[in-house]
Amino acid sequence: MMSGGIVGADVAWVLVASALVMLMVPGLALFYGGMVQGKNVLSTLMHSFGALAVVTVVWALWGYSLAFGESQGGLIGGATYLFMKGVGTEAKGSLPHILFFLFQGTFAAITPALISGAYAERLKFSAFLLFTVLWATFVYAPVAHWVWAADGWLLKLGALDFAGGAVVHLTSGVSALVVALVVGRRKGARQPPHNLAFTLLGAGLLWFGWFGFNAGSALAANELAAVAATNTHLAAAAGAVAWGLVDLIRLKKVTALGAASGLVAGLVGITPAAGFVAPMGALAIGLLAGAVCYGGVLLKEHFRYDDALDVVGVHGVGGALGALLTGVFATVAVNPAGADGVLAGGNWALLGKQALSILAVAAFSSLLTFVLLKVVQAVVGLRVDDEAEYEGLDPHVHGERAYHTGMSLGGGHGASAPREAAPAQASASEQKAPLSAEPAMEG
Repeated sequence: MMSGGIVGADVAWVLVASALVMLMVPGLALFYGGMVQGKNVLSTLMHSFGALAVVTVVWALWGYSLAFGESQGGLIGGATYLFMKGVGTEAKGSLPHILFFLFQGTFAAITPALISGAYAERLKFSAFLLFTVLWATFVYAPVAHWVWAADGWLLKLGALDFAGGAVVHLTSGVSALVVALVVGRRKGARQPPHNLAFTLLGAGLLWFGWFGFNAGSALAANELAAVAATNTHLAAAAGAVAWGLVDLIRLKKVTALGAASGLVAGLVGITPAAGFVAPMGALAIGLLAGAVCYGGVLLKEHFRYDDALDVVGVHGVGGALGALLTGVFATVAVNPAGADGVLAGGNWALLGKQALSILAVAAFSSLLTFVLLKVVQAVVGLRVDDEAEYEGLDPHVHGERAYHTGMSLGGGHGASAPREAAPAQASASEQKAPLSAEPAMEG
């Protein structure tokens, strides 16, 4: 035991968990970067790394205070912790306050990075920066307050969200849909992902980092963290299996991109439930998330919106599904601070609270995102020009190229690379599966 109620083991675990969540950001960068064309890989990587840097600064200056400062009617925090005033080594539970700040800040940083998959290959970098700052301030911070602050209205209502099903995944997924609709579709022919090895490596890093994301949310080195870690692992595996089975039924093959998408879907689905359900419940959630998110990705083909890297289908659908299923599988036998759900105690009221939280978060996120996009459009504009989109954002936006091989990777990487149509098998199969279940992307 350390001074002031601080527990050394808890400090050590949450320090590690904070580093694990931070590692998810380069994991996400690789996951997304492998799915775009070679001429846009650096710009896609920069969305994740840029969000990590910019949102961390926002979190220190005002974001943390808006999320966890003294509550203003349960809707948003006040000026309590502006510029990290009062955030030091004093105890907050069993942790130093500054460590709680750090851990929560990694969540704040990765959430807007998730949205970047919806506008990959076509957004101005200035628009990305401004939108990310505004979104972290006016969308993420208030919703985090609703769900995780002591006086947040959704927490007081009794809605459960252990590690961010609503706060992280639903907000980013719903916002991604709005971004895709407002920014519009990419130009040109469909192109395959330029490097699926990147995507699989990124998925592996996400799986690894998610132990910190979910088990770290216990905020202690205890039995609950062990349950959350186990549930996380089971759900990821089940999600990959479920997506692979749907792939096998529809395509007669299991795709590598499908396996990666499925494991992420399982991880998203278990996030709100990780510390509230038993292992068999986690397995069921993972299986359902893998199958349902596969269908969620198909929606973009039906409704013709260009969610470039399937943020809506995986994070939006998966976050909402996981929140609902928390109301089904939750049990106080796992976490006395939670509640019994439908299966454990016939508690349909919890399911209703979960549904209300989904509707409230989705409505708020979509409305605010639309307003913020219009502000960004008026100030700096949203899309790069046609020439930049055709030749690649890497040389036009960042003045660099990921590859200097003199050959086209995924549709070319410069003015000297002619536009090439997607391989014949990609166009032949695009009617049969979502983009995340086959090597074909829109260019």
